[in-house]
Parts: sequence; structure tokens; C-alpha cells
Amino acid sequence: MELDYIHNLLTEHNGLIRMVVGVVALILAASFTNLVVKRLVLSGIRRAMSMTRLGHDEAFTQYGLIPRLANVMPAMVIMYGINFVPALPGAVTLVVRNVCAAFIILTLTLAISALLNIITAIYARRPDAHRRPIKGYVQLVKLAIFAIATILIIATLMDRSPLILLSGVGALAAVLMLVFQDTLLSLVASVQISSSDMLRVGDWIEMPQMNADGDVIDVALHTVKVQNWDKTITTLPTRKLISEPFKNWRGMQESGGRRIRRSILLDQNSVRFLTPAEMARLRRFRPLTAYLDQKELELAQWNARLGDADPFNARRLTNIGTFRAYLENYLRQHPGIHQEMTLLVRQMAPTPEGVPMEIYCFTNTVAWAAYEAIQSDIFDHLLASLPEFGLRVFQSPSGADFARLGAEMVTPMPRVANERG
Repeated sequence: MELDYIHNLLTEHNGLIRMVVGVVALILAASFTNLVVKRLVLSGIRRAMSMTRLGHDEAFTQYGLIPRLANVMPAMVIMYGINFVPALPGAVTLVVRNVCAAFIILTLTLAISALLNIITAIYARRPDAHRRPIKGYVQLVKLAIFAIATILIIATLMDRSPLILLSGVGALAAVLMLVFQDTLLSLVASVQISSSDMLRVGDWIEMPQMNADGDVIDVALHTVKVQNWDKTITTLPTRKLISEPFKNWRGMQESGGRRIRRSILLDQNSVRFLTPAEMARLRRFRPLTAYLDQKELELAQWNARLGDADPFNARRLTNIGTFRAYLENYLRQHPGIHQEMTLLVRQMAPTPEGVPMEIYCFTNTVAWAAYEAIQSDIFDHLLASLPEFGLRVFQSPSGADFARLGAEMVTPMPRVANERG
């Protein structure tokens, strides 16, 4: 009896030792395989790829396609080697084998996704890529691949056929869509926002219909929080950013310049031709010196060819045109204006409120306070310079204007002496 007990104990002990030795040997084999693949195989592939143009492509090395595929070999060693570990329970062998198979499926799926990213990046360099974008189609293919991979991984972990799992997906999907409708819509919106880089934390967005105008401080699955400029916080449903339009000011912030587009209304009654004396007086303005020299030469040649002594038929400078040229040259010399971006001063169509003179340019800073200071400085100078050109700003009459007009109307007229008297 005692001999049988000792024999069984030694047998169990030997089985445990053999199992531990087998597990350690399997781990060492997987580690060795990983080392060989990463050090030798990957290095050889990199050297071979470096001899081709594709090997130097940033898109090919950015997404890590080859390193993902290298992770498959150690998993395969464990998946097939676990069957040779002695005295290992069958349930443990099954679980390890299924987990390794699921890991291989996941790794291959990520590798295919990386390959699709590489194809998209290379295609985007084509001159006509913006006219025929494939990003939406690639995202649809990736969505289908990940859906199939999810089903295969679940079926592998459960050790069931994928067909059995697919048979219940229809009814389950209907229930899930009904119960988790908002969550699914938010999930889809979050994926679209992140994949297309529509929104980031720190972006300034403007969405008037939702009373949002400020910086994004949090992007979650269901909500996006925006801190408005008055320090209030607006919470937006994530799906609203997909279904409704909003303005993202990130492009302006990254460009390094912020647009000034503002008009000043000039009184049309103050527009007239310049006299020679006025032209001589305006020469003291440095931004106008070269302009006046050029225009005087051009007009003199034109009028000489015309051969008409009537000044009405001749070409002459106007105060509004000269002021427009002065303002454009002034902006081109302004230290706060971005000279590499669009800069123009244009006269808009006349309105009942006057002739709009619009400034369209960009500052060389995107800081709010500095932008407002530059814009105010320009229009301070503009308003103060108008009288030098004989121009007036149109302004609707105020109460003081009507009071002065009324006082002038009730002032008694001076009496005319009677000639007969």
C-alpha cells in the first residue's frame, strides 16, 4: 500500500517536472524565434527594401507593416508547440491554442490595416488625388475587415465555428441597435472624427446653432465640451459634429496669419478729382511718392495721345483712387501684416450708406489681443487720414445733428431795409 502511494507520488512529481520543463522550453523556443525574426529576418528585409525606392518611402516605414507580421511567428510556435508539452491539462492546451490563434488573427488584421494606410498615403501624392479620393472606400474596407476579424476572434476564443456565431448576429444586432442607438451613433461619429482628423482637443470651433464658440477641452464618446470665450462650457453631442456644420479655426492658427476683412463707408459726395496743388501736397506722404510719379507719367502720356484740350475728357487722379493706393502701400509697409498672404484694398459697389472701401489682408499673428490691436491701429490711421484726401466717412445723422439743423431753421432771418423807407 505504501509502495503504491510512493509510486503515484513520484509519478505525479515527475509529470509536474516534465510539464514545467516543457513550458519553459516552449517559452524559450518562442523567445528565440522572436529574436531570430526581429534581429535577422527583419534586418534582412530592411536591407533588401533599402535597395528599392519603396524602402526609403516614409509611408512604408511609418505604419510598421513588417514588424506587425513578425509577431506572428512566436505566436505560431506557442500555438503548435503547446501540444507537445507533456502532462499539461487538455483545457489549458485548448485555451492557449485559441488565444494564440486569436492573437494571430488580430495581428494579421492590423497588418492589413497598415497596408491600406500605406496605399492611401501613396495614392494621396497623386496630382489628381483630391478629385478622386479613396479614403472613404478604404475606411469602408477596413471597417468590413475589422468586423470579420472580430467575429473570427470571438469564434476562435469560444472554440466554435464562425457560422454558428453568424447565425445569431442578425437578431442580436437588431436588439443592440435598438437599446444602444445613441451609443452606436456616437461611436460611429467618434470614429469618423478621429479618422478624418476633424477635431482635436485645443481646437477653436464655432457652432452658432449650438451656442458654441471657443476651445475644445474634452472629446469623449458621447459628448464634446467647448469652453466659450465668456468661460461658459457648452456640451455638444458627438454625433452633432457629423450631422451639422461647424467651423474649425485650426487652419487659421496653423497658417500663422489671421484675416482682416473690414470696410469703411465713404460719403459719395466727397469723391472728386484732385487738383495739381493737392497732388503736390500729397507727395509728402511716403507711401504715395512712387505711385504719384508713375500715375502722372502714365496720365501725361495718355492725355498727350488723346490731343483734347478739354480737361473733362482727360484722365485725372481722384481722391478716392489715390487714397486706395495710399492705403495699399501703407499695408505693404506695416510690420503687423503678413506680406506672403493675400493683401488687397478694393472699392465695393456703392450703397445708400456710401461707398464701401474694404481692406482684405492677414496679420502675421493669430493671437487674439495682438490681432485686434493691429486691426484697430490700421483703422485709426485710416479714419485720421481721410481729411487729407478730402474724403468724409458716411455717418447716419444723430440727435445732435437734428438739433443743430432745427436750431438753424428757427434762427430769424435778417431783415432787409425797406428801399422806400
